[in-house]
Order: sequence, then C-alpha cells, then structure tokens
Amino acid sequence: MEKSSSESKHKHIVLTSHPGRHGKKSVPINWGGSDPIKRGPIIGTLANQTHRNVIGTHSGSYAVYRALAIASGALKANHRADLTNTSPVVHIGPHPSWSDPSKIVALDPFGAIVGEVYTSFLEQGYDIRPTIAITKAHISMPELQDGVAKGRLQIDGKILKSNGSLVVTKVAIDPVWYLPGIAQRLKVKESDLRRILFQQTGGMFPELVTRPDLHVFLPPIGGITVYLIGDIEAIADPNKLLAVRVHDECNGSDVFSSDICTCRPYLVHGIEVCVQTAQEGGAGVMVYFRKEGRALGEVTKFLVYNARKRQEGGDRADAYFARTECVAGVQDMRFQELMPDVLHWLGITRIDRLVSMSDMKYNAITNSGIEVVQRIAIPDDWIPEDAQVEIAAKQAAGYYTPGEVPDAIALAEIKGRNLD
Repeated sequence: MEKSSSESKHKHIVLTSHPGRHGKKSVPINWGGSDPIKRGPIIGTLANQTHRNVIGTHSGSYAVYRALAIASGALKANHRADLTNTSPVVHIGPHPSWSDPSKIVALDPFGAIVGEVYTSFLEQGYDIRPTIAITKAHISMPELQDGVAKGRLQIDGKILKSNGSLVVTKVAIDPVWYLPGIAQRLKVKESDLRRILFQQTGGMFPELVTRPDLHVFLPPIGGITVYLIGDIEAIADPNKLLAVRVHDECNGSDVFSSDICTCRPYLVHGIEVCVQTAQEGGAGVMVYFRKEGRALGEVTKFLVYNARKRQEGGDRADAYFARTECVAGVQDMRFQELMPDVLHWLGITRIDRLVSMSDMKYNAITNSGIEVVQRIAIPDDWIPEDAQVEIAAKQAAGYYTPGEVPDAIALAEIKGRNLD
C-alpha cells in the first residue's frame, strides 16, 4: 500500500550545489597531509549536509541500493553505522607515500583508521565512515589443491593449511578521488575533467561544476579487494621478496571458468607465485580491481564476443582489438595510471615478481617509481584452447612474453598501422 503524504519523511530537498548555502563551512581536506587531523576527514554521509566535504556519497555503486532500501522503508535515512569492533585486524602504514599527493590520488590512505584518528570529530557528531576495511580469511580453491597434489605448492600449516586452504589478510577499498591529482595523472585540466564527469554521468553530480571548493569525489564505481599472503611487514621491506598480481575483474572466467580468456588461470597462477614467495620468507599481494571487460562492462564484452566469433574468417588475433573498438569506440578504459595507488598505500617500493604480461600495468607501476625486478608470464599449458587468440593478440600488441613475439605483419595489423 502506498504511504500517504503525512507518513512520508525527509521530503524537503536541500541542494548542495553552491558553496556557503548553509552558512557554515565544512571541514577542509588538505590532501597529502601527513597528520590525519590536519588533512581532514572524508565526510560523504547525508544525515547532516553542513558536514559534507566531498562530492558524491559512500559505498560507490551500492549507494543506489541504499537509496532503494530507504525508499522502500527497509532502511532509515538517518541510520548511523555502529563501528564497534570493526577496526582493522592488522595495521598497514603509515608509509611515506601517504603524505605524497603525487603517489596516492584514488583512495584515502587513512580510510581504514577513521575511528582511531578522527575521534575528536566523531565526538562532535560528525558521521565519518571508513572507506577501507581489513580482515582475515581463508581461500579455498580447487586449483590450489591441485597445485599441492602436483607438487607446485607445499603445505606448511601456516600459510597453506593441510586441507589446501590459504590464509590471507583481506582488504576492501572504496575509491576516493582527489580530483586535482586525478587530472594531473591523466594530463588534463581539472575543469575539463569535472565538466566531462558531470556530463557523462547525466548531470548526476552538479557539484562537479558548481563547487570548485570541493576537491574530493566519491565516484559511483566498484572498488578494490586486496589479498595479502604471508608476513604483512615484508610487503614494504625492500630486503624481503615480494610477488604481486594486479588483476582486473572478469566474472565469466574468474567465477564461472569461461574458457575464452586467460583470466582465471592467470589469477590462480598469480596466487601460486604469491604463496611460493611468502613461503620463501617474503610476501604476496593480489590486487583485484572491479573493472569488468577492461572497464567497458559485461554487456559490451559479450557483444564483442559475438562480433569476434561471427566475423569473416572467425575469431582472429589480427582483429581481436579491432572488434572491441568497433563496439566500444576504444580498446580499453581501465586507465592503469590510477592503479599503482593501492601499491603505494601498502608501502611497496620494489616488486621482485610481477605476475603480469600487461605492458600497460608494467608501465604504470614503473612510471610511478616502483622498481620491477622480474615479470612472470602465464605458463603456456595454462592457456585455454579458446583463449589462444587473445594471448596471441596481446603479445603482438606489446604484452610481455619470454618466448617468440608475433611477427611485424601481425603486430601492424593488430595495432591498425599501415606497413607502407
């Protein structure tokens, strides 16, 4: 039954499109500050509009589900999270990179410890939410048990249990974008970035163009999950071995083991290398970004699959990227320039084993100042039959390979260059 108007609450809409509208200035954010109090908290909650000092709201894309819960009456609009016993199970940082505004622009380095460092603000009634959570877990994958059975992995009882489950520290990160830093990283004007973000989200966030005083944006996108294997202290220790796999989401392969790409095999291979490195006294880091289909989305991805299979001559390496560009207008929208931020948050300065063939990931990591000692490709016998086209196309386009690189003709065709 539809609620009557007398039963409806919070009907009065307060616009936040212009600075100073409420006669009270919000807490400023001084991005890159080493002191969290002087840096200022990230306040994206809606209960008190005068406290808000960011564009957007917490929870990324899940904010829409929160709106549905409030609209349906399942959630109170003024609910305030009880954060008792939610603090990190292990502490990470602070590291020097936390106070370097050129190193971290896409997440809040203090996001996991807001309950500890912002107690004075919380006592004054500010509703400050964590944007990072750290817990412990076990991973149980049939491939890990297969690795043990075939001798690639060894049971040690501490990192890899007798039942084949893997002990990890697990980190969830919501994106927090410092717009001036994002613009600088992408080599565009901040005003242009804000305008295009406003236009391409259908005007969802008018503050992007009307509130130049707000420099932080909580975008409605998926976040990051990080799996830490082995000694946490070893991650930032340049004297200890470190293995890293940066993986972009592929639901079809990662979850359902679709064989048209190498994603799940490479994910598992990365975990194995991380386990082996941790058992050697170092640590392993698995970073999982929610960027389905090269951040083009799963619908676009499946359309491209159809185009690849139905084109004249069938699925071909020389047309692999062209089919994507025909549908999406671009080959890739992951913008790996923002990816290294999570590595800097962890205090990483050197990666001994980078389990990746991607030239874009490698370039982004090394250009950000992190040394990469060794790049590790996926073993040939781990590549599914239907994924041979993908791997050949990527190798010809510049992906790292320890073997033979496809010839110049294939490379030119894939990159769309004219040999003449």
